Amino acid sequence: MDKLKAVLANINKLDSKLMESAQERLDNLTKPLGSLGRLEELAKQIVGISAKESPELKNKVIFTLAADHGVTEEGVSAYPKEVTAQMVYNFIRGGAGINVLAKHAGARVVVVDIGVAEDLKSSPELVIRKIGYGTKNMAKGPAMTRDEAIKSIEAGIAVFEEEFKKGIDIIGTGEMGIGNTTPASAITAVFTARTVEELTGRGAGVDDKGLKNKIEIIKKAIKVNKPNPEDAIDVLSKVGGFEIGGLAGIILAAASKKVPVMVDGFISGAAALVAYKIEPKVKDYMIAAHCSVEIGHRIILDYIGLKPLLDLDLRLGEGTGAALGISLADAAVKILTQMATFKSANVSEKVK
Repeated sequence: MDKLKAVLANINKLDSKLMESAQERLDNLTKPLGSLGRLEELAKQIVGISAKESPELKNKVIFTLAADHGVTEEGVSAYPKEVTAQMVYNFIRGGAGINVLAKHAGARVVVVDIGVAEDLKSSPELVIRKIGYGTKNMAKGPAMTRDEAIKSIEAGIAVFEEEFKKGIDIIGTGEMGIGNTTPASAITAVFTARTVEELTGRGAGVDDKGLKNKIEIIKKAIKVNKPNPEDAIDVLSKVGGFEIGGLAGIILAAASKKVPVMVDGFISGAAALVAYKIEPKVKDYMIAAHCSVEIGHRIILDYIGLKPLLDLDLRLGEGTGAALGISLADAAVKILTQMATFKSANVSEKVK
C-alpha cells in the first residue's frame, strides 16, 4: 500500500499556464482559428500533462497485461481460458493485432503476465508479475483478496516505473484475458449504478443464450459479494481481475510522472474507472482512444467524462485502439510544434 500512496501523492493538476501558452500558439498557427478541432485540444492537453511547452512523443509504450478469470467456469465466454496463454505467446512472437498496430504507431509493446492460469515459458519479451493463477470464480465469492487487489495495482505501478527508466513520453493500455468483459461489466455496474442488462455486451462473441447467462452470472456475483462502490479496491477485489488492477496501477503511475495515458477499450476503460475512483485527478491525464462496440464502454466514458477520439467499431482489446490513438496524439503534437505561425511564415492574418 505504501507504493500506491506514494504514487497518489504525486498526482497533481495539469499545468494551466503552459496550456494557455499552447492555446495562444495554436491560435496563431497558419490556419483558421480552431480548424484542426480535436487535434488542437489533444495537443493542448498533452502540453498540460507533460508540463512541456514543446513536447515530443518519441518513446511510446503500450502495456498489454494478461490474466485469467475463474468466472469462465460459468460459461461466460465463447473461448476456452487456454486462449489467454496462447495469445501471450502470439504477442511475444509479434503476430497479434497489437504488434502490427504498435509498430505502425512507432510504439513498443510490453507484455506482462500478471495472472495467467499457467506458468509461461520465460522470454526476454515477457514481464512476469504474476499475482495468482487467475482469479477465483466471482459468482461464488470474491475474485481475489483485498491484499491481492492492492498487489495487482502495485504490480502495475512497478511495471510502469521499470519501463519509465528507459524513457516514456506516452503510454497506451491493453489487455488479454478470456472472460474479462464479465468483471469489466460488473465493475461498471457497481460504480455507475446502471443495470447489468444495459451495459453487458457479447464480449468475444457469445450467442443470445450465452449473453443471458453472462448477465445472470454478473448479477449473481454482485449479489454474492456486495462490493462497496465507495471503495474502489473493494470493488476490484470482489468482482475485478488482476489485469484490470494492474492497468489501474499503470494509469496512476503514469499520471504521477506526467505521462499521457491513451486508454483502449472496455477492459482498459474498467481499469480507468478503478483508477479514477481511487484518484479523480487522474481523469485529466487520460485520453480515450476510441469508443468500443461493447456497450458498457460508452457508459464508462460518459461517467468519467472522456470524449473518444475514434469510433471504429473496435472490440479486440490488446491495446489496438490505443495504438491508433497514439498516432493521432503524435500528429497533434507535431501540429503544435512544427507548424508555422502567421508571423514566422509571413502570412497575412484574418481581417478584423
